Amino acid sequence: MQRINLGEFEELVLLIVAILHDNAYGVAVMEEIESQTGRKINISAVHSALDRLEKKGFLGSHIGGATKARGGRRKRFFKITVAGKGALDFIREQRNKLHDQIPGLA
Repeated sequence: MQRINLGEFEELVLLIVAILHDNAYGVAVMEEIESQTGRKINISAVHSALDRLEKKGFLGSHIGGATKARGGRRKRFFKITVAGKGALDFIREQRNKLHDQIPGLA
């Protein structure tokens, strides 16, 4: 497998997109990260991470329909790709192997 280059925040965003499934868009990702971790984050950081993950092939996106509630603006929805799922599986496996080697925790 090719080398997986994900920072901690990118991994977190990728996990949240996978969790949100069909409802993963910028604000929802930000709110879910804050809810799940207690971290306060900037929406621009989320959008930057989503863009990077899409460029790496770990996410795909599509534009949803415009709504009156959003003043006619459309949401960009994200979905994890097969490569993204593979990256998460690989990272999880690597972390588990390392954790299993810690004396007293294995």
